Amino acid sequence: MDKISILLVDDHAVLRTGLKLLLDSQKDMEIIGETGSGMEALKMAAELKPRVILLDLSLDDINGLDILPELKTIDPYIKVLVLTMHDDEGYLHKVLEGGGDGYILKKAADIELITAIRAVNRDEVFLDPSLTRAVLRSLFHNNRKDVQEYRGDEEILSNREKEVLKLVALGYTNKQIADRLVVSIKTIESHKARIREKLNMNYRSDLVKYAIQKGLLNKEGEK
Repeated sequence: MDKISILLVDDHAVLRTGLKLLLDSQKDMEIIGETGSGMEALKMAAELKPRVILLDLSLDDINGLDILPELKTIDPYIKVLVLTMHDDEGYLHKVLEGGGDGYILKKAADIELITAIRAVNRDEVFLDPSLTRAVLRSLFHNNRKDVQEYRGDEEILSNREKEVLKLVALGYTNKQIADRLVVSIKTIESHKARIREKLNMNYRSDLVKYAIQKGLLNKEGEK
């Protein structure tokens, strides 16, 4: 089994040591580098080509938000999971806008961090559960983008694709959607690819906004 190669970028050496012990103990993960410097992280990412970069926003020399877009341009294969103390919705939005693949709080349980790493490795977006509801509420109340501005229309989606889109917007992982709809994960991945192609949308945040404005979320998703 190929291991998930991970680059740790955090300015707290003690925390990095703890993360190394935790993640290296997982059979499917390995730490291939670590640094507390943003500029050094850019160099190491280019040289080591990790699968996942675990990125703190507060670094020795630069804000993690400033290097996030650059990290994503180094290699499209690289996934960036932000691990931070900031339980602020504004930071989360900036991370998603910068191309981040996930956002998890440092106070999260070890198992949640491990789950988040595996999720982004599967090309899924992982949001800390404590912030998901706030994000959906914000998008529902504050999104000013007119529906007509979106390219495509959900009427071109099949009923099953609408169902998948709704669950994606509610934050379900591919596995959870597959289990819920009693199909394979590959089937869900195919549905998501067709949805993105039909709606001409590549980012999950756009799909979430679209699902909300088109009324695809029921009361469960608006709570």
